[in-house]
Amino acid sequence: MICNLHVHLVFVTKFRRGVFTDAMLSRCEEVMREVCTDFEAELREFNGEDGHVHLLVHYPPKVALSRLVNSLKGVSSRRLRQEYAPHVRRYLWGGRFWSGSYFAASCGGAPLTAVRQYIEQQQRPA
Repeated sequence: MICNLHVHLVFVTKFRRGVFTDAMLSRCEEVMREVCTDFEAELREFNGEDGHVHLLVHYPPKVALSRLVNSLKGVSSRRLRQEYAPHVRRYLWGGRFWSGSYFAASCGGAPLTAVRQYIEQQQRPA
């Protein structure tokens, strides 16, 4: 069996709070890249704005997308809350970093270059 699975994911911060700085987005990308590696997946593109992130992930068919998403959100939430605690507390409270929902779209029909370009064009905070 030959598979080539790509998904475009969008995670939004709780209450759409604009918590991200450029440094936090860079750290979030590192953490999410590590999580993907643990799942034998590859983070092909990452970017975000102050209140959300976009990911383009290539993953194997043995990976349940919901498990990958739960790990991406859970691990990044813990690490960002630990490493940027004073900053995060100004924007978020109650133990939640991400909204409980997420957006996922398969990318089989669209050229991957179009999805990558869309993610690259996000207005990253300075």
